[in-house]
Amino acid sequence: MGYTPNAQARNLRTARTNVIVALVPDISNPFFAEVIRGIEQVAHRSRYSVLLGDTQYNRAREQGYADLLSTRQADGLITLLPHIPKITAAGRLPIVNACEYVSDRSITSVYVDNVAAAQQATEYLLTLGHRAVAFITGPMNSPISVDRGQGYGNALAGAGIKRNHRLTVEGDFSAESGIRGIESLFARGERFTAVFCSNDEMALGALRAVKAHGLCVPQDVSVVGFDDIRFARYSDPPLTTVAQPMGDIGREAMRMLIEILTGADVPARKRILPTQFIVRGSTAPPRHT
Repeated sequence: MGYTPNAQARNLRTARTNVIVALVPDISNPFFAEVIRGIEQVAHRSRYSVLLGDTQYNRAREQGYADLLSTRQADGLITLLPHIPKITAAGRLPIVNACEYVSDRSITSVYVDNVAAAQQATEYLLTLGHRAVAFITGPMNSPISVDRGQGYGNALAGAGIKRNHRLTVEGDFSAESGIRGIESLFARGERFTAVFCSNDEMALGALRAVKAHGLCVPQDVSVVGFDDIRFARYSDPPLTTVAQPMGDIGREAMRMLIEILTGADVPARKRILPTQFIVRGSTAPPRHT
């Protein structure tokens, strides 16, 4: 009898290491830490160990971790990246993508509706009376950055406000890039009464930079973030933000991966989890309209 791909897939399922790899672009980001915690909770209950790969946006490091599946040193992969590393395996790939959106329909994913959430955040600022709303985006090679930018633009268009692209600056999801973004806007002499940031770290940096220029938050400039990391509620003032279900994303990703690993007859699917908009002290109507 010949050796078939189906037989190879069965052998891969029986040759378990009970190890899964979780790829994270930057573990210093508190958002990813909460997602990993969710992954660990389900993995521990199901007797899987989690090997964390902090890739630092390095493709060679990503591939090195992914190759552990091809060599059967790991059973499955959860990637928190905007792309899927190459994996040599027969049958359905034991991969789940979390947080980022991957368009490949053969890849199971869990994420939030970034367009709708960013639109809601921007619309809230508009309902307060803000008309000049700056936007600090994440890196534009990231699908979630593109989606959040689309949501921001949709809100402006819905309010009949022409988008001023000079009010958009690109960051890299770090607090430092939030500071640089505000500094860039001030250096160009741009006028704005609010700023929406694509994540909380950049929002916290933006908040600090606004105050460093002698302005008050929220009286002079309102600040909104995205994620609701733990530090958001302890900033001065506490940060208005879009709350992602970080732990739920991790838990659902691990449950989906276990379904694949156990051979459950479940097709690849895209699961969208709900967000919540949380109003805190960093937003208010503009002082001058």
